[in-house]
Amino acid sequence: MLDNSQQPRVYDMLARAFINERIDVCFGLLGDANMKWAARLAEAGCRMVYVRHEHCAVAASMAYARKSGRVGVATVTCGPGLTQTMTALPAAVYARLPLVVFVGEAPLRSGWYNQGIDQAPFVKAAGAAYRPLHTIERMAMEARDAFLQAQEERRPVVLGVPMDLQEDRWTGDDLPAPSYKVRTPPKPVPPHPDDLAVAASMIGEARRVIVLAGLGAAAPAAAQSARALAVRVDGILATTLPARGLFHEDPFSAGIAGGLAAPAAKQVYAEADLIVAVGTSLAFHTSMAGRLWPKAKVLQINTEARTVSEGRVCADYFMRADATMTLDALNAALPERLAEWRSDALAKRFRAAPFSDYEPQPSPDGAHDPRSAVEALQAALPRHWQLVNTSGHVSYFTTQMPGRPQDAFLTIREFGAIGNGTSFAMGVAAARPDTPVVLLDGDGSFLMHSQELDTIRRSRMKILVVVLNDGAYGSEIHKLRAHGLTEEGAVFGRPDLAQIARGFGLEGHTLTDLGDLPKIIDAFAKGDRAMVVNIPISDQVLSPAMQRRIEEVRTKLSAN
Repeated sequence: MLDNSQQPRVYDMLARAFINERIDVCFGLLGDANMKWAARLAEAGCRMVYVRHEHCAVAASMAYARKSGRVGVATVTCGPGLTQTMTALPAAVYARLPLVVFVGEAPLRSGWYNQGIDQAPFVKAAGAAYRPLHTIERMAMEARDAFLQAQEERRPVVLGVPMDLQEDRWTGDDLPAPSYKVRTPPKPVPPHPDDLAVAASMIGEARRVIVLAGLGAAAPAAAQSARALAVRVDGILATTLPARGLFHEDPFSAGIAGGLAAPAAKQVYAEADLIVAVGTSLAFHTSMAGRLWPKAKVLQINTEARTVSEGRVCADYFMRADATMTLDALNAALPERLAEWRSDALAKRFRAAPFSDYEPQPSPDGAHDPRSAVEALQAALPRHWQLVNTSGHVSYFTTQMPGRPQDAFLTIREFGAIGNGTSFAMGVAAARPDTPVVLLDGDGSFLMHSQELDTIRRSRMKILVVVLNDGAYGSEIHKLRAHGLTEEGAVFGRPDLAQIARGFGLEGHTLTDLGDLPKIIDAFAKGDRAMVVNIPISDQVLSPAMQRRIEEVRTKLSAN
């Protein structure tokens, strides 16, 4: 029996509890309530990525969770450390990403602490779970259970451990069995025969079928079965935005659905009379609230039943079943049709360059047309590099880069927040350390957390940050113009982003000639440092998605 001086402290055992979960990366910013725990975690072999802002710790762990398929881990201190994460937490909740966040708490035995607040209401208001660890004997079990909860509920779990209790000697038992030993992963749910009969009837009566796959159908077997079904029923393939690239090699893939869909794809969606949506929750934006396929019925195949999703009934018939098993059963039940919709002419429309029918519109100050910039990026960036697509007006253009597999693409946009791109790129770099990462961002988003260039440098992450710089918040200036209002509050000019990168010890280039892009990317590939490429773009070119919204605004204004 160890005497009291030899007993480990609570923070020692909590660090061991996390190591027991086989975590290998933690994103954090240290303070009094988490630094000793984090130091022990690092000593035990966990890679610590020390960020410059608390928000970025949680946001990076989101991308790590999505790209690795594991629980993301982050740590910040109590009080203001936690409140700085209040944008990232709901974003992780909306994206259904499993995270465990160690934040600590103010000391229990103190009558007052200047950073002390009731943390649970903040976390719960964001939709995450909060577990206060106030009993030493149960702390290791609570930490283990946090990993179980994060995986089973697919949302962040925040642990609050009072900093004075962390200093106490450990009086609990040995560590419990880790979550991966006690958790029984959910088994595939086979389709019910009655549901299969309804689904086969719906498909048999339809003549323009689109098989739409989400992340729940991104496994190779499910994707192969979706392709087979599309062939069998003379149908077209499509994906949700997060599953973009799943069918990138198929000549009859319309690409993504939703507001960012390409013009050729939108024409096809308008012709559809049945959408077979597999492995997707059918979010509001995926169907543009049903406007994307106005003539189509919707058959939804997913493991979670939701009659109402994001404010609307999104499916005419729902099947609660495994994607692969259901698709295989449908392939076995349905006869093969002759190809009519799947024509050479349609495949040619899908293969056409997304911006092939435009006239470049450079601005008077020499800024590039964003479509020309994206075409140059598409030609120069290797297809196997990891691509991180951000939010904001420029994201429409950067989404239109075909020929890139789903495994090499990441976007997390469910909460509609900009400013996450750099953090997401760090999370992907930590999950895929052997592959270069390319972040395609806007200047407004990039400048929100440009301090993380220092984290990228210190962590030696191979990240190419490409900033499409219109000198403004692009969505806002177009909307303000449509309303005839001053755009002053959304226009900020173009600071020297390349110089900012060099100030952090990274490579930085401003691209005045798009023809120079290949040699810049080649230099990045051969170098050992991250790089920022600042591409000035015109603020006069509207994306089709924005053009549609502007037309809706003008219609309403004229009606009033």
